[in-house]
Amino acid sequence: MRKPMEDSLDLPLRDVLEHMQKHMMHHSSYFGIQAWKCPTDFWMYQEILFETRPDVIIEIGCNRGGGTLALHHMCQNLGHGRVIGIDISLDKIAPAVAAVDGIHFIESDASKCFDEVRSLIGEDERVMVIEDSEHTYATTLSLLRQYSALVKPGDYFIVEDSICDHGLVIPNGPRPGPYEAIETFVEENPDFVIDRDRERFLITWNPKGYLQRVS
Repeated sequence: MRKPMEDSLDLPLRDVLEHMQKHMMHHSSYFGIQAWKCPTDFWMYQEILFETRPDVIIEIGCNRGGGTLALHHMCQNLGHGRVIGIDISLDKIAPAVAAVDGIHFIESDASKCFDEVRSLIGEDERVMVIEDSEHTYATTLSLLRQYSALVKPGDYFIVEDSICDHGLVIPNGPRPGPYEAIETFVEENPDFVIDRDRERFLITWNPKGYLQRVS
């Protein structure tokens, strides 16, 4: 265990990030369920949800479902919204999450179930997308191009873990990865801008990953 904060004020930021990564991956949970989410980013998610009030949150990549459950609780607190969780395998989803009314899980490669997802969303419904799948350049860019069609002006497409190779060195991590996919996407799609104000806590696992549709 590291020294407490008051004795670690000169610790390099890279060491702080590595410490957070270790504990988020292995020692953190939401309502007892592993979530693998940066707490400063998740705070930002609730700000975005409060401001934009989407009808549907699409989470691509659910793992054990801790983050999915947290998003569902945010919708409950707002009194509005529902969650669609997509994962190539739902075997790891905690039973307590799988049984929640208000979360619709789809077991599939997200690139192959787009039509099914779209069929669950009304024409006038507003959507927020959170992409947290395999973090490769090709997959991230493909899903950005595909699922961004569901996002209306004013709403967000969030790409997670663009910190890979851009603040956090992960052995065998994707290079290029989500960060470069985001850059490619916004270069070819002027309807979306990178909202860096959403990174105002400085520590984020989603650098350049808060994409807002503006037109």
